[in-house]
Amino acid sequence: MAEDQKVRISGFLVFFLIHAIQVGVGILGFQRLIVKSAGNDAWIAVIFAGITTSVIIWFMYGLLKNEKNKDLNGIHRKLFGKWFGGLLNLIWVLYWLMLGLTIIRSYIEVVSVWMFPHINVIVFSFILLLLVYYGISGGFRVVAGICFLGVVIPFYLALTFLFPIEYTNFRNLLPVWNHSINEMAIATKDMGLSYLGFSTLLMYYPYIKHPEKSQKWAQLGNILTTLVYMFLIIISICYFSEGQLDEHIWATLSMWKIVEMPIVERFEYVGITSWVLVILPNISLAVWAALKVASGTFKIKEKKILIFMMVFLYVGCIFIEGKEKIDQLSNLVTFSGLLLVYLYVPCLLLYSKLMSKIRRN
Repeated sequence: MAEDQKVRISGFLVFFLIHAIQVGVGILGFQRLIVKSAGNDAWIAVIFAGITTSVIIWFMYGLLKNEKNKDLNGIHRKLFGKWFGGLLNLIWVLYWLMLGLTIIRSYIEVVSVWMFPHINVIVFSFILLLLVYYGISGGFRVVAGICFLGVVIPFYLALTFLFPIEYTNFRNLLPVWNHSINEMAIATKDMGLSYLGFSTLLMYYPYIKHPEKSQKWAQLGNILTTLVYMFLIIISICYFSEGQLDEHIWATLSMWKIVEMPIVERFEYVGITSWVLVILPNISLAVWAALKVASGTFKIKEKKILIFMMVFLYVGCIFIEGKEKIDQLSNLVTFSGLLLVYLYVPCLLLYSKLMSKIRRN
C-alpha cells in the first residue's frame, strides 16, 4: 500500500506531522511539572528536551535508511523474526494506544474542570472517538491533512500569549542555572510526555515521497515545538512566581483568563474549545500508528482492528476517572515512552548496524 504513489505525502508535510503530535493537551499544564524540579531554570530543561528529541529523530532516520525504508513492523520482523518481532510490535501497539488514551482523557478532564463540571464523559468521548474513527478510516493522507489543519488553524492562539507580557517580570529568570545537574535532568525527563508522539515517524516513513530528504522538515517541526514550549515557559515564569506555578495545574489556561476582547469575556472557553483541533491530530496519528503495526502483525483486516481499538479507548475513557488516575496513566505512558523512544530506538539502530555489517561480511 505504501508503495503506491497515490497514498504518499510530500516531504514538507512531515513538518506538520511532527509538530502536530508534539503539541497537545500537555502544553496546557506542563509548566507546573518542570518548574517543580528546575525552578526558574525550567526553560533550559525545555531546550535540553528539544535537543535530545532532535538527536533521536536523527537516530530514527538512520535506522529507517539502514533498513531500506521499512516501517517498524518490517524492521522487527527482519531483525528478530516473526514471533519475537511480533511481541515487540505488540508492545508498541499498546504504547501508542495508551498515548492516545492519555491525550483524550486528559482533554476531557480539562473540559470538565474549566467548562462543564457535569459533562457526560460517555457521550463526549464517543463523539471525539467517532471523529478519530472517521479520520483514520480515510487513510493516511486524511490523517496527514488533519495534522496540517491542526497546526495551521489554531495557530492564532499563539497571539493571545502576548497579553501577559504586559504583566511579566523578566527578573524572575535570574539567576540563570542555579539548579543542579540532577534537578535539570529530572525536569528534562518530565518534559518527555510533551515530545513523545514523534515516534510515529517509525510507521509513516514509507508513506513519504523521497523520505530520506524529509529529515530537515522533521527537525524543523521539532525546533518549532521547542520554541513554542520555551516561549510559554518563559512567559509563565515571568508572569507567575514559582510558588504560584506550583498551585496552577493548568498555567496556560490561567494566563488566558486575563485576555480581554470586546466580544469575548472568558477567552479560556474559546481556547479550550479550539483545542479540539489540536488534540485530534494527536489521537488520530497515534491510533493510526498502532493500527498499522497491529494489522501487519496479526494479518487481520484494518477495519476490524480499528473498531476494536475504538472500543478499547472508549472503555478506558469511561473507567479512568479523577485527576489521580489520569496522572497515574500519564506517568505510566511517560515512563514507557522514555524507555521505548530514548533508549530502545538507539539500541535498535546499533543492532541494525551490527547485523548489516555481519551480513556484508
